[in-house]
Amino acid sequence: MHILVLGSAAGGGFPQWNCLCPVCQLAWAGDKRVKPRTQSSLAISSDGENWLLLNASPDLRQQILALKQLHPRGAKRQSPIGGVFVTNGDVDHLTGLLTLREQQPFTIYGSKQTLALTDESVFGVLNKDLVKSVPVELEKPVKVMGFTITPFAVPGKVPLWLEDAQVKIGTEDESTVGLEIIEGKKRFYYIPGCAEVTPKIQERIKGADLLFFDGTTYTDDEMVKLGISPKTAWRMGHVAMSGENGSMRRLLDLGIGRKIYVHINNTNPVLIEDSPERRSVEKAGWDVSYDGMEVTI
Repeated sequence: MHILVLGSAAGGGFPQWNCLCPVCQLAWAGDKRVKPRTQSSLAISSDGENWLLLNASPDLRQQILALKQLHPRGAKRQSPIGGVFVTNGDVDHLTGLLTLREQQPFTIYGSKQTLALTDESVFGVLNKDLVKSVPVELEKPVKVMGFTITPFAVPGKVPLWLEDAQVKIGTEDESTVGLEIIEGKKRFYYIPGCAEVTPKIQERIKGADLLFFDGTTYTDDEMVKLGISPKTAWRMGHVAMSGENGSMRRLLDLGIGRKIYVHINNTNPVLIEDSPERRSVEKAGWDVSYDGMEVTI
């Protein structure tokens, strides 16, 4: 099972185009302790030739350019990208589909709720004669490009652009899903957005070979303390890394072979390679993903 990290940052990327938080300041200054990152997405392959994207970020064209495995080859119009599995309707996970509009056949997989968003407005540029949509029910395994993939609900919320005054945080429905991905005897999980690590999630991922998990913020009040936003990580639908209910503590001692943080916000100090926060997550057994990271299990 081959896995490429196309993008490792949360929405807006790193550095964010309009941000001068302490971490972004280092990036704008060219500090070698921080690496620029594009917005969150993975690519997986069972044979190293044909690739399935897990989410499609607005930075997808840049990500394809950066990775030879995704370059066209052979015919005049060809791509090794055969499909995209979307986990929610967030802008940073969906809008990269527009990059794939140039008369290229592929298949989009996702929940009915999320796929409904791709049938509207500007997504009409995707040629329906070439681009197929396959709705996948929660807890129903589907065979995709050599993998068995099962989507499951995780605590989350509707996409920001669909919020109203009555937004609920922590709901478990089709709006936010994680993916269980199995090839042969190998099993890994992709959970780029999660508001709470529940006992149900703990039990599910126990003993997995690999976990890619939501690493948006280090502390729940990170953006509030910086004066950047009034929203906590919880309010944004994400669980912080640290704290009593943080992912480091809640995902400890589950027998997982390797744990990697993805979807890392530009304000998160773990992006600084020699920071105390980076040392703390590494001490807890976590890796911090970066663009171009390759993992084979």
